[in-house]
Amino acid sequence: MSEKGTSVVIVGGGVTGLSAAWWLARSGVEVTVVEKGIVGFEASGRNGGGCTHYQSPLFHEEQRLWPEMDELLGYPTEYQRGRIIFQVDPRKERFHEGLSLRLPKGYDWEVLIPDDVRALVPLAGDNVVSGVRFHFGGHANPQRTAQAYAWAAQDLGVKILQHTAVRGITAAGGRVTGIETAGGTIGCDALVVAAGPQTGKLMAMLGIDLPMAPARAEMIVTEPLPMMPFTGVDGNGLYGRQTLRGNLAYGGGPHEWFDDVGLEDAPPKPSGSVTRSLARRVAELLPKAAHARVIRSWAGVVENTPDGRPVIERLSAPDNVTVATMSSVGFGLSPASGHAIRDLVIDGACSFADLSKLSLKRFDGLRGDWRVHLNWLPPEPVGAVAAGA
Repeated sequence: MSEKGTSVVIVGGGVTGLSAAWWLARSGVEVTVVEKGIVGFEASGRNGGGCTHYQSPLFHEEQRLWPEMDELLGYPTEYQRGRIIFQVDPRKERFHEGLSLRLPKGYDWEVLIPDDVRALVPLAGDNVVSGVRFHFGGHANPQRTAQAYAWAAQDLGVKILQHTAVRGITAAGGRVTGIETAGGTIGCDALVVAAGPQTGKLMAMLGIDLPMAPARAEMIVTEPLPMMPFTGVDGNGLYGRQTLRGNLAYGGGPHEWFDDVGLEDAPPKPSGSVTRSLARRVAELLPKAAHARVIRSWAGVVENTPDGRPVIERLSAPDNVTVATMSSVGFGLSPASGHAIRDLVIDGACSFADLSKLSLKRFDGLRGDWRVHLNWLPPEPVGAVAAGA
């Protein structure tokens, strides 16, 4: 442990940082989590709660851990196993054929005819064209889960500093020695940067280029409805679930890109245009819920790498820094990503998965105008469009 500070500082109090803190503390490491706002208050606590990331190298560990998380943490996450995806677009009637090529072997799933879907999802309508049911994966409550990680970590001695933005990183002898905050410098032997959309800015302080673009993430919540037999349902470009109270909680874009997100900026407010789009598409997916009132909407910021995949890596220089940016899929992978970060910090390598595909090296030679190329750009201000007309 450093003379003033802690063994490991984790910047970012979302589910990735909190899970990493819990995993490290389980191994007896002294940890301090530094969060610019409230833990789990942005995208980590404002998402669809999905736990089914079958295209990630962390997938097998994700699936192993989620059914055990309530017991391991000692607090409820409201995890429920299984997932249904169904289509209302006739052009996607055979979507399961492509899906079968992407799913890992050894996980049970089945194709559903429209009547099967409606039996499990009574709020669906006559527009169902096809569906699948996963007997793996599932969903959990993002707010409950973020709080469970925080409480479980604190039970193990983790110190969590909220409303504490990082303003600088100190280094000496080729290694990071601490972070600078408004309240002073916190020394450390190792640093984990898991700060969501601020991760790129923090890495730039170390001379590391981490390409990423921030975007607004939004969710809507309806008034409570009768409980369905199956509550984890995706489709029509949406992800979400029915809560234990019966509310429908759904998100799914469209993204509104930002130029930048400051290190101390507050979360954005919901956008009316995205809220309306979400409500319309939920009504298309679940026509028998079309009458339900939207009672809440949430907004946060998610980060996206150029290829949409996370970066999880312990750097070679400075070699006591581990970076984790989850590119919009952090919640469901959090049990596994926290385990991976623990391994990287303590052992220097992940014990259960090959993380080479999540290395920063894959962006070597990335074109400088990649955001323009992908059209990941903020919308033109209305005044600017009018002036140029």
